[in-house]
Amino acid sequence: MHVLETKNLTHIYGAGTPFESRALDDVSISIEKGEFLGVIGHTGSGKSTLIQHLNGLLRPESGEVLFRGENIWEKGYDRRALRFNVGLVFQYPEYQLFEETVRGDIAFGPRNMGLSEDEIEARVRYAARVMGVDEALMDKSPFELSGGQKRRVALAGVFAMRPEVLILDEPTAGLDPVGREEMLEMIQGYRAESGSTILLVTHSMEEIARYVDRIIVMNKARIFMEGDPNQIFSKAHELEAIGLSVPMITSVFLRLRDRKLVDDAYVYTVSQGRDRLLRLFERRRRGC
Repeated sequence: MHVLETKNLTHIYGAGTPFESRALDDVSISIEKGEFLGVIGHTGSGKSTLIQHLNGLLRPESGEVLFRGENIWEKGYDRRALRFNVGLVFQYPEYQLFEETVRGDIAFGPRNMGLSEDEIEARVRYAARVMGVDEALMDKSPFELSGGQKRRVALAGVFAMRPEVLILDEPTAGLDPVGREEMLEMIQGYRAESGSTILLVTHSMEEIARYVDRIIVMNKARIFMEGDPNQIFSKAHELEAIGLSVPMITSVFLRLRDRKLVDDAYVYTVSQGRDRLLRLFERRRRGC
């Protein structure tokens, strides 16, 4: 059974007004348990509207959203409980910090779940460890922290609820390259340790290529294509036609292929490119 699924999902903003805009048009997706799914698309393609349907923040005009096979908009469905199981982290989550201490902010979600104080403390410690929040910071005000530290605390607050599905909207936005790398490694570590399903929305093709199992490409409120990174980035010209790009390393290998220096351009991460070039240099050294 799919952990999350949409069937023929349609959402219209300003329905019946001169400003009517179709943000989702007959969108059907399935997300498997434990999957790391990437969602890409240009601004206005429907990405943000889609993810806000997955934990019931938005109600569709038509279609269904299913969690563990149950329609979340059926009468009597507990959408409050759903939001503990399907955690949604918006872009710049540090702007949502508000408690007096870091510990209090991380504990906010678990406390609202009605857990015991011992369980809350255990979850706070777990989430702080996963996100690299030092114990020395726990009793400080979150507003005394650096931007990167605030981002870690905000994400730790969601991790502490241990959602079955974690949806991240541009989690590395505004971070420097080192900060982006650290953040994604922490998210990957959380996934490996918890077994959670991750849905990552990002404009960074490099992040998508390196971390996800499968990619959904959105364009004009619909699913444009989906597949694994090899399948998606092998269609560079189709992506470029809708205003998207491929990872920079892929662009390099496309040019090398055009100059007949390599046989193909199926390279999507820097490590793949390094290995491909080392093999090429070794063959040429041997005169092969």
